[in-house]
Amino acid sequence: MDVPLPGRAARGCTSLAATSALLAVLAGTALATAPVLDEAKLVDLTYTFDEKTIYWPTEDGFHLEQGPRGLTAQGYFYSANRLSTAEHGGTHMDAPIHFAQGKLTADQVPLAALVGPAVVVDVSAAASSDRDYRLRVDDLERWEAKYGRIPDGAIVLMRSGWGRFWPDKLQYLGTDQKGDVANLHFPGFSKEAAEWLVTNRTIDAIGVDTPSIDHGQSKDFMVHQIVNGANKPGFENVANLDRLPEFGATMIALPMKIGGGSGGPARIIAVLP
Repeated sequence: MDVPLPGRAARGCTSLAATSALLAVLAGTALATAPVLDEAKLVDLTYTFDEKTIYWPTEDGFHLEQGPRGLTAQGYFYSANRLSTAEHGGTHMDAPIHFAQGKLTADQVPLAALVGPAVVVDVSAAASSDRDYRLRVDDLERWEAKYGRIPDGAIVLMRSGWGRFWPDKLQYLGTDQKGDVANLHFPGFSKEAAEWLVTNRTIDAIGVDTPSIDHGQSKDFMVHQIVNGANKPGFENVANLDRLPEFGATMIALPMKIGGGSGGPARIIAVLP
C-alpha cells in the first residue's frame, strides 16, 4: 500500500491546479488570437448564372432544366435540377490550357494561384472614350507609382467600368447577335502589358470586368497566349470591381474543378482590408 508522504497530496493538488490554470490561459490565448472574419468585408465578384448570363457569341449559354420540385409522398420537400453550360461564360476562369498546349487544366490549377492580393488597375476613364481600350504598361507603372511594386502572388484586375452594362449583351459585347464575333467591342489587356507582367513581376493571374482578357477586336488572342503560356489563369466577367479599392483587398476564386477542363464557372469573392 502506497502511503503518501506528508504534503504529497497537497503538492499534487497544487500541481493539478497549476496545470489547469495554464491550460485555461493557453485556451484563452488561442481563442483571443483566432482569426475572426468580418463578414461585412466580403464582396461577391460573381454574376448569377441564369438565362441572362452573357457567353461568347458562338456559345449557347446557360440552361437549367427543372427536375422534381415539391412535396414528396413522404411529406418532405425535394428539388433537383439539371444544368448545361459552356466552360467559358459568365464569371469564369480560363485555365492555362485554354490557349497553351500542355499547360495546366482547370483541375490542376493550384489553390495558391486562385487566392492573392487584388491589384485593381482602374482604366474606366480611358475605356469610357474608347471601347477597344487596352490596358497599357504605363497604367501599371502609374499604379506602382501610387501603391508600390505589385506584390508577389498578386491577381491583377483591370477595372474598365464594364459591369454597368451587365446583362445588356449589345452594350457589354458590342453585339447581341448569335455567332457575331466581328463586332465585339470591349476593353482588355494589351500584349505589352501582359508580357510586362509575366516577365517583370511574379503574379498569379489576371482578370477583367469584360468578356475577355483580350480586347474585343483581337484576332490572335495574344494576351491569352502570353498569360496562359506562362501557366497562369485568367478570370473574365468579374463582377463588382467598382466595390474594391485599388489595393488592399484579397481575391479568392473557386472555379469548378473540371477534370481536364479548359476553364469553368467560378464563384469569386474578395475580402476588403
